[in-house]
Amino acid sequence: MDTRGIMKASGFLILTIISIPANLIVCCAFLHNRFTEAKLLTADIILCNLAFTNLMVAFIRSIPQTLAGLGYLHFFDDDGCKVTIFCFRVFRGLSISLTCLLCVYQAVAVSPVTSLLAPLKTRIPQYLLYIIVFLYLLYCSTSVMTAVNAVSSLINNTIPPYTYNLEYCFVIYKDYYSYILVGFGVMCRDLVFIVLMTIMSGYILRLLYQHGQKVKNIRSSDRSQKERRAETKASKAVVTLVTLYVVFFGIDNIIWLYTITISKVSVLISDIRIFFATLYTSVCPIVVITTNPKIKGKFKLIKLKKEVQPTENSTCTE
Repeated sequence: MDTRGIMKASGFLILTIISIPANLIVCCAFLHNRFTEAKLLTADIILCNLAFTNLMVAFIRSIPQTLAGLGYLHFFDDDGCKVTIFCFRVFRGLSISLTCLLCVYQAVAVSPVTSLLAPLKTRIPQYLLYIIVFLYLLYCSTSVMTAVNAVSSLINNTIPPYTYNLEYCFVIYKDYYSYILVGFGVMCRDLVFIVLMTIMSGYILRLLYQHGQKVKNIRSSDRSQKERRAETKASKAVVTLVTLYVVFFGIDNIIWLYTITISKVSVLISDIRIFFATLYTSVCPIVVITTNPKIKGKFKLIKLKKEVQPTENSTCTE
């Protein structure tokens, strides 16, 4: 195994080790709340779906990339390649759109009652299920073309021009125009969500600044201060997620724009692009775990139970 393979396997193995347990923790924490409290808040439902999509991306892309880096390349047939490429496109797109939905909802939640966004305070929770189903259908319908072109092996092991090379799977475009059309279509589709979440993040930061200026000389009750602090923390966490996604999306697409200037893309460049395309799946749950009070509360409860258990046992022994 060469140096590139070792670096590739190590990088994606780290992403896998972080992403899968972290996203499972987020999913399980919210599902536990669902069964114990019988209800999840709108933001919690979005975060749970976001963790699930990130988990799927880790299984579908990070694990195969790790195996490819270790030299195991022939674990999919043509149908397997089509399915895995299709699923990756769908879940990666959902990761973008659900982050955008979370950002929009948070902007709506902190907006004043006089804002144009105020009517959405009740509309988004009311139609949340329909919005999520629509996003699934959107990405399923727009990911078919790429999946159809996926194969597991090449004729004479020769990589033709305008081929998306994953080493274990290949997406072959018949000509330059097809390659450009699909690439720009995907980028423009995702860019709509990126622009929207960026605008909403700017709006959130503006509101936080205005709130900070207003409360400097105003004495308020402990309850209102706690609510404001909770909203501020949630808003900052969402803005952090959006900032990270915009950075990773930017790097991903800068590399893609470079690849359209050449007919054959080196495997190293493809690996770097795929790494940044999947990096969010590891970073996102870490941000959620460290900022969400419900998940942090679960850890505190587990820690408290562990501390109490030995005390109870020792008391019984005595």
